[in-house]
Amino acid sequence: MTSSGPNEGLRPQREHAPARPLRGVVPVGTAVLWGLTCIASVLAAWFIATAGEAESRMIGPATLPSPAETLAAVPRVFGERRLVANTLVTLGRVCLGFGLSAAVGVPLGVLAACFPALRAFLGPLTIFGRNIPVAALIPLTFFFFGIGEFQKVMFLFIASVAFVVSDTTAAVLDVPERYVDTALTLGASRLQIIGKVLVPLAAPAIFNSLRLLFGIAFGYVMLAEVVKFGGDAGGLGDLINISQRRGEREPILIVLVVIPLVAYLIDRALWWLQCDLFPHRYGGRGMLPRFVRGLLHGFAPAGEIAP
Repeated sequence: MTSSGPNEGLRPQREHAPARPLRGVVPVGTAVLWGLTCIASVLAAWFIATAGEAESRMIGPATLPSPAETLAAVPRVFGERRLVANTLVTLGRVCLGFGLSAAVGVPLGVLAACFPALRAFLGPLTIFGRNIPVAALIPLTFFFFGIGEFQKVMFLFIASVAFVVSDTTAAVLDVPERYVDTALTLGASRLQIIGKVLVPLAAPAIFNSLRLLFGIAFGYVMLAEVVKFGGDAGGLGDLINISQRRGEREPILIVLVVIPLVAYLIDRALWWLQCDLFPHRYGGRGMLPRFVRGLLHGFAPAGEIAP
């Protein structure tokens, strides 16, 4: 009978491969491949659901036209339905309404973050504005501003300004207190702390919030375009409403594709601008700030130019 050694019964453990990180970064090529796979899957499902004659389809053409039928309607939507003109009208309204909310909301948010009494005063308004159903604002803006262009701009302003104020306040409050303490130690006044410490440090987060909120405002404008005057282009929302009344499905699908494409292109342009304006935060090249500094340097009087 053999004696068992001290290592008897011990089996080598299987080496496990390191687990993939839960929040890792996907390579660009892999991300593009997965995105194209998603688009191809949606198109394939759409094609299968609308394949064949109208009577034998899984989903009838009165509910969902086929990809070929939708593609055939593109020239008519661009021509008769003035898709480009309606898109430009919608973009103009969003820029005006959201631009007004940014012009009012950002200063209010900065002041609310700096002065607790003002923050408490604006608190009920921002809570109300962030939680009110957007559709409920339509009749309210009709009562106060009529049914013209001014009403659409004011609707977008009222629907967006509470979010701008709230996000700006949060961005300024998130600035670490050590920067304020350092400025106080150096003898800075309240106005200098706000203008030269808090606002510059919070600016990247404020701009990022405005970029994201712009996309939300682009969706809100569809509600504002339920009414138009005359035969002028009424915007993408009006185009959808007219197509719905006429029972046309193809123009609606085309607009639903155009809206996210336009919104995505605008978002990418704003993201490039964001990276360029704040290279220390997002890794951009800072070309625009250098260009502006060069212009200011060129226009400055000779005695004010720094050595």
